[in-house]
Amino acid sequence: MNVAEAVERRSSIRDFLPTPVPGEVIRRVLATAARAPSGGNLQPWHIDVLAGEPLQALKDLVAGRQAQQARGERPPEPMDYSIYPKELVSPYRDWRFQVGEDMYATMGIAREDRPARLRWFARNYQFFGAPMALFCSLDRRMGPPQWSDLGMFLQTVMLLLQAEGYDSCAQECWATMARTVGEVLALPPERMLFCGMAIGLRNPAHPVNGLRSRRAPLEEFARFHGV
Repeated sequence: MNVAEAVERRSSIRDFLPTPVPGEVIRRVLATAARAPSGGNLQPWHIDVLAGEPLQALKDLVAGRQAQQARGERPPEPMDYSIYPKELVSPYRDWRFQVGEDMYATMGIAREDRPARLRWFARNYQFFGAPMALFCSLDRRMGPPQWSDLGMFLQTVMLLLQAEGYDSCAQECWATMARTVGEVLALPPERMLFCGMAIGLRNPAHPVNGLRSRRAPLEEFARFHGV
């Protein structure tokens, strides 16, 4: 698989087979992904990988705490950053709305069926059944340029997973449970959680994995000068 093929095949998979991901695969992927660029070669990423019993223990803990939050027995966890801007304007708002509608349409979940949508969203915190999870964190003293470095690193990870035959779903939703994740991973206080990632083999039988999110045409986001 060449790079262009990996880019075309990669998508956010939201239902996984239980087939384990070999430890040597994720170690090889992460070691190679460390060649991703970063400004000044700071390499600001810190990675934790979970599978097996540690992963299940985290999922159980999160499910329990979210149930407590729903009953009003536990306050929501403070977030270190906003996943989206407070005022999401067009066309960005339109793209977000469209991908949500397209995703729920693949499963026949109507817009007015809020309980079904909430049940589906809750599967984020079970990593969509993936047998492996990855968390990415960085030093709180880092700024926006280093956050962009994380994006380049994580994209490299996802493309290398494709080359190895595995799928993924990057998940910023874990910012809403950052305190719990930090507790489980024993993150030092100067480190903040950026995102999680589900890793495994896509379930080809689930309709959600047939979703092909739409992309803006080239002329809408690119200008060429002297080219």
